[in-house]
Order: sequence, then structure tokens, then C-alpha cells
Amino acid sequence: MRPLTEEETKAVFEKLYKFIGKNIKNLIDRPNEPYCFRLHKNRVYYVKEKLMKKATNVARDKLVALGTSIGKLTHTGKFRLTVGALDVISQYAKFKIWVKPSSEMQFLYGNNVLKSGLARITENTPTYTGVVIYNMADIPLGFGVTAKSTNECRSLDPNAVVAFHQADCGEFLRAEDEL
Repeated sequence: MRPLTEEETKAVFEKLYKFIGKNIKNLIDRPNEPYCFRLHKNRVYYVKEKLMKKATNVARDKLVALGTSIGKLTHTGKFRLTVGALDVISQYAKFKIWVKPSSEMQFLYGNNVLKSGLARITENTPTYTGVVIYNMADIPLGFGVTAKSTNECRSLDPNAVVAFHQADCGEFLRAEDEL
């Protein structure tokens, strides 16, 4: 377990910025307790500083995980958000999409959000920006990237893709070995 290098930090923050914008500083400087990002076995963890200091007493090879796993770094140095980041980014998300109950399961099976399944979308959502996908009960299901802006969504046909799937809660079952 070690702190992120400058390049790794830049990659993580650039990816998080797509979803939560300037709220990134709220992730680190929380009013109740400070948090930090740590790297362990190519996985990035979001950890309370108090817990991180206690974990220094555990040997690296014995440490399995620490805090919330928000993503992993690829061999090429790119950062990929995983479904573990959903709780973190859903608190501060700038843009949101709500899906109808009929298309909830399709999204949880790994499919994109179609116009026919779109219930609501945040106003002024631009194209190709990060969004958190919610059900109608405001429970975060996953996240993705918008394929169309809010204005373009109004005139789409029902089978057009509104948001590309990136991660969802169903991954805990589908890819449990990789998480």
C-alpha cells in the first residue's frame, strides 16, 4: 500500500472529474474526517486517513484490501473506475439519469440505456460526460457516459442509445472473481 504518484493521481482525478466535477475536493477534505487515495496491487482505494495509518502495521503481502476500492490502474497507466466507486461518485454526481422500472434489469445485465427506458435526465447534460444511473426510487444502479445531450434526447427514436454502460451493481454477481 503506497500513495499515488503524480501521474497516477492525475489519471484518477481526471476520471473522477468526468463524473463529479469540482466536487473532487469534497472527497479529500471531508468535514468529519479526512480521506486519501492509496494504491495496493494496481487497485486504487479510497480510505480514511485514520484507518490508513493503522494499516501500516500490517505487512503488504498480508493486506488484502483497505477502504473502498474505486478502480484499478491498467498496465499502460490508465485508470478504470469499477463498480466500487458507485457509492462515492453517486454522492457528488453532477449529472444523473433515472431509468424506468421496465429497463432497470436490462441496465443491470450490462446493456446501455435506451431512450425507451429513460425516465428523467438532469437538465443541460452534455454529450460524452459521466452520469450516474438511478432507478425511480433514487437508488444508484451504476454509471456510464452519455451518448446524447439532454436536448438531443427529446427528439430521439425509442431504440436510440442515451447512455453507454460502464459499470453497474450486477457486476458484483457477473464478475465476482475480478472484483
